[in-house]
Amino acid sequence: MRLFLDANILFTAAHNPRGKAALVIELGGSGHWALYSSRLAIEEARRNLELKFPQCLDRLRSLVRGVRQVEHRAALDYPEGLAAKDRPIFQAALACYASHLLTGDLKDFGRFLNRPEATLGVRIQTVAQFLDQIR
Repeated sequence: MRLFLDANILFTAAHNPRGKAALVIELGGSGHWALYSSRLAIEEARRNLELKFPQCLDRLRSLVRGVRQVEHRAALDYPEGLAAKDRPIFQAALACYASHLLTGDLKDFGRFLNRPEATLGVRIQTVAQFLDQIR
């Protein structure tokens, strides 16, 4: 499995080291699956932590050491109706052949959750959904 981590997953893992997002990253570091994100997502997580929880920035830096960075490819497709601001995240997930895009952004990605037929084969899930699926 290849997991692409959205900014809010990185933010949450850095802020809550005992939470589910941190567990997914820890298990990825142990070889259970490959972890990917993009410079854009990592930077967004860093900016938000800097504003809200600057004491968590070192933890974010440590977490992303085990995450492969991939950039979006504007030429790649995206689901119909996906907001322009979210297309680079989806395109980066597609660029790394992610099996899953993990996000907490239900406002923008919610209608695409667990609908790989509508998302070019990428399964978009929350961390909780992903963990329930693999159980």
